[in-house]
Amino acid sequence: MAHKILISGGGTGGHIFPALSIADEIRRREPDADIRFVGALGRMEMERVPAAGYPIEGLPVAGFDRKRLWRNIPVLFKLWKSMRRARRIVRDFAPDIAIGVGGYASGPVLKAAQRRDVPTLIQEQNSYPGVTNKLLAKRAKAICVAYPDMERYFPADRIITTGNPIRHALLECEFTQAEAKRKLGFAPDRPLVVALGGSLGARTINESIEASLPMLAANGIDLLWQTGKLYAAECAPKAAPYSNVKATAFVDDMGAAYAAADLVVARAGAGTISEIEALGCPSILIPSPNVAEDHQRHNAEALSSHNAAVMILDADARTRLSNTIVELINDPQHRRQIAEAAAAMALTGSAEAIAEQAFKLMKK
Repeated sequence: MAHKILISGGGTGGHIFPALSIADEIRRREPDADIRFVGALGRMEMERVPAAGYPIEGLPVAGFDRKRLWRNIPVLFKLWKSMRRARRIVRDFAPDIAIGVGGYASGPVLKAAQRRDVPTLIQEQNSYPGVTNKLLAKRAKAICVAYPDMERYFPADRIITTGNPIRHALLECEFTQAEAKRKLGFAPDRPLVVALGGSLGARTINESIEASLPMLAANGIDLLWQTGKLYAAECAPKAAPYSNVKATAFVDDMGAAYAAADLVVARAGAGTISEIEALGCPSILIPSPNVAEDHQRHNAEALSSHNAAVMILDADARTRLSNTIVELINDPQHRRQIAEAAAAMALTGSAEAIAEQAFKLMKK
């Protein structure tokens, strides 16, 4: 009889892409497996997951406002509704396992599963876990992590170091750097910076890149500027005067973008960091200060402390980014050292390892 697998979480590509990689690996091993997702209504998983071929249900859950606590009354009501719906989903679907990958929907679903004695697996992507996963870990059967020393936060006997799954398309890209630059419309003999703000965009990165445009042009540095859809309209006219810059809301071929990059500028989400490590990219990481428990700074420090990335704090990015880019582009040996250190930190076969743990739990 085919297994039933419930996967919950999302909110950002950093949660969704690993979840889909895990689902794909489970389906590869068991083609008849019944895999269903639970996400947050209005978030990007409600589009990305069906596009990948999996059914999904949405919960009306939202994040807490930690700075303006009075705004959380509607959030608490949404959480109550989400808990009720999560209990119904778990009861009706009767999964053999529930896998949580982080994001707003993960908490209610895994909590509901644990109450019905469904084995749960947590995939913790960050070096510093959030409150929800710390609470869920008490009854989780397995906790798959990407960083060492996680026994500070989780029961040591249930931790499995697997790394974070990344998109198969990135690993399958076979372009040389010159080929990738040509495919993206850049000259192969000029240095290329790839700036990534995520699917929605990151204001600090966009403003810092805008401030850097004259210096990049003066130093003969090309730029692929992924602005995110929220900032595309305001960034496009700022890039237009520069022939060395291509601004786009999305990068359709991220495999080519990473292959072409002489340097990556990005936030420090767990998914991005795992991609940078797996592909051995030199990077400047600008951690977002607007995330729970400041986990992006912990993620960035995990690399920068090993010379596997250069970290610039969000507050300093507008003044420091341009000089740092030029210094690194003009120092290929330093970039090579950073790239090699990042690659040395990569954990491969993550989706396979997590799927293996899931099947072990279901056999029990």
